[in-house]
Amino acid sequence: MIIDGKAIAEDMYKALAKRRALFERDVRLGILVVSPSPVIESFVRIKTRAAARLNIEMVRVDLSEGVDTSAAIEEVKRLAEETDSVVVQLPLPKSLDTNAVLAAIPPEKDVDALNPTIPEDKHPVFAPVALAIVEILERSKVVIKGARTVVVGAGRLVGAPSAVLLTRLGAKVTMFTLQKGSVEDLKDADIVVCGAGNPGFIKPEHIKKGVAIVDAGASESKGRVVGDADPACAEKASVLTPVPGGVGPVAVAMIFRNLFDLIELKN
Repeated sequence: MIIDGKAIAEDMYKALAKRRALFERDVRLGILVVSPSPVIESFVRIKTRAAARLNIEMVRVDLSEGVDTSAAIEEVKRLAEETDSVVVQLPLPKSLDTNAVLAAIPPEKDVDALNPTIPEDKHPVFAPVALAIVEILERSKVVIKGARTVVVGAGRLVGAPSAVLLTRLGAKVTMFTLQKGSVEDLKDADIVVCGAGNPGFIKPEHIKKGVAIVDAGASESKGRVVGDADPACAEKASVLTPVPGGVGPVAVAMIFRNLFDLIELKN
């Protein structure tokens, strides 16, 4: 089963539009962009289009690459005062202290659940990519509770929050990173979550027949965006998300589900 993430997202937007209609006021989402690249701009455009279709005002602040950390923090704080939630578009330039900038987002307005001073299980909402992974598994009728699950990569956007959420839902989770685990761990996995950003390194010989692979490890290779799992894995997997068009559209929709959840929690 090759998952159509766009179709899942469209179904979510129908429900989100109904929720949006219940807020009898303007809804504003702030986004901080520092030194935008073509890749960053493509991500921002996707979020901006999604906001527009839900009648949400996107308040964008652009900073040049030469900005210092303190100035970026001040802009995050200002956005938090003026909007319902704040997105800091990653990655930030290496000259900035990413953790310090993310820590400036108030937890009640942290739609991406990225404030590093708050434990993963204490955020008011979960990371959109982790929520998207669970949404895809549940819609695909994959049983999470008790499933042997390998999360590939331990990054802040995919691996770390996905491991926490899947563990909370009863999966038996192990992590596979450059420092921990082995590709051999994949051979017994019922579920594999990819978030390493290592193009096509998971091959059919690394997995068992019937595994569910949710690939959120998007990276660029030869001018194309590709995932961690070789497309040939579809020959053995019961579920496979393509890159692009799999996890990404669902994760963007989850940003707006989180936004509405945060507004309702505040109220």
